[in-house]
Amino acid sequence: MITGQTQLLPLFGYPTHAFKAPLIYNPWFERNDIDAVVVPMGVKPEDYPAVMKSVFALTNVPGALVTMPHKITTAGLVDELSTAAKIAGSCNAVLKRPDGTLLGDMFDGAGFTRGLRRKGFAFAGAECLVVGSGGVGSAIAASLAAEGVAAITVHDAFPESAAGLVDRLRQHYPKLAARTGTNRAAGYDLVVNATPLGLPGDPLPMDLNDLSASTFVGEVVMKQEMTPLLQAARARGCRYQIGVDMLYEMIPAYLEFFGFGRTTTEELREVAQVAY
Repeated sequence: MITGQTQLLPLFGYPTHAFKAPLIYNPWFERNDIDAVVVPMGVKPEDYPAVMKSVFALTNVPGALVTMPHKITTAGLVDELSTAAKIAGSCNAVLKRPDGTLLGDMFDGAGFTRGLRRKGFAFAGAECLVVGSGGVGSAIAASLAAEGVAAITVHDAFPESAAGLVDRLRQHYPKLAARTGTNRAAGYDLVVNATPLGLPGDPLPMDLNDLSASTFVGEVVMKQEMTPLLQAARARGCRYQIGVDMLYEMIPAYLEFFGFGRTTTEELREVAQVAY
């Protein structure tokens, strides 16, 4: 029920028909007696800067969620960016602070690394390969760096994009061994598919020749739980993480960011009114 005290969390994006977040957040708010609601707001790119400014003028908007196609634009509309958002060059969450200034953050990477931690992955000293240097790949690389991995190799079909991400990683994490390289998965502790490739019929995003059973394989594609990449990893005996895990793991980080308390992925999956 919407009351006079309800806190509104806009979910900015376009189009809105595929938005799933309200079906996860709002049941959780209801279960925990939190007077807040996530509201989809479809905004075309040309209208977004003005709409965002106007919405944040509302006194009962403590923050906002941001999805495509506005993540990059949002980074230029806030007063301050987190380190993860600076490296990603985009943000998917905005917090309005008590003085009215806006802080932008990026939680795609946090969702990914939280999932790895729960599965027992050891970050310290790890050698990592991230295939894909767009928004998601950049966010994951930033979070891996924050967790203290030893090295990150970035591969992208567009070499200049990979080089740009490596430069940003070196700027913010000078002790990290960041470099560009091939998509060959052999020899790493962790390999991550951060590209849209992942469905049957797509080429595999990385070269799995000589992939070791000790390598952890991470996926971001959510349209199919066991993508061809993860099927191949499972056949090799590798530990792995499915794409949807990243979504459920990042929501607790969002809720903490907005000051709504803590939860678990198990509780979110229990209350969610959406199936993937």
